[in-house]
Amino acid sequence: MKKVIFPVIVAAILWFVMFSPWTKEYVNFWITMGFAGTTLTLMSAFLGENFKKQFSLSVKDVLIGLSSAAILYLIFYLGDFFSSLLFDFAKDQVGSIYSMKEGENTVFLGLLLLLLVGPAEEIFWRGYVQRTLGTKYGEWTALIVTTLIYTLVHIWSFNFMLIMAALVCGAFWGLLYKYNKNLVTLIISHAVWDVSVLILFPIL
Repeated sequence: MKKVIFPVIVAAILWFVMFSPWTKEYVNFWITMGFAGTTLTLMSAFLGENFKKQFSLSVKDVLIGLSSAAILYLIFYLGDFFSSLLFDFAKDQVGSIYSMKEGENTVFLGLLLLLLVGPAEEIFWRGYVQRTLGTKYGEWTALIVTTLIYTLVHIWSFNFMLIMAALVCGAFWGLLYKYNKNLVTLIISHAVWDVSVLILFPIL
């Protein structure tokens, strides 16, 4: 547990800086996200045991990654539709998420999401935190705890839709990791979904 606490605290601090109303005005969200991704990846590589064994490339794993990204996109597309019917604030909160792209170069953002942010989050949250907890407490406990932590670090956004999005994504990728422990699959799924939902095919 000690091997997880410090890295999670570091991640929580970085997410606080990016999202909290007290700090976000003083930093560039995307540069900070890139720094956070680099930091999380390095911590995972240095602290994780047999870290490289989680990476393998096969046609099957690539297809699972791509198809799971498409399934998650569909879940969010339907979720956006139904949440707008249930909550008056849903559209505004989703819009505030997309507003973070304003003034930024979309090619830069796409590459950042595809090559750094998506991969880094899977390497850290699933490949390090969930995996480390799983070796001691069992896979289901690790999945639930990791998903809850992943959700809670987004709480400083005070954006219900973003927090729920983190919960859905954390559970989805956590389950995918439980049944397919290849980080290449998770990285493809996360990175392709990020680029699709935020850059190529926005749901709002």
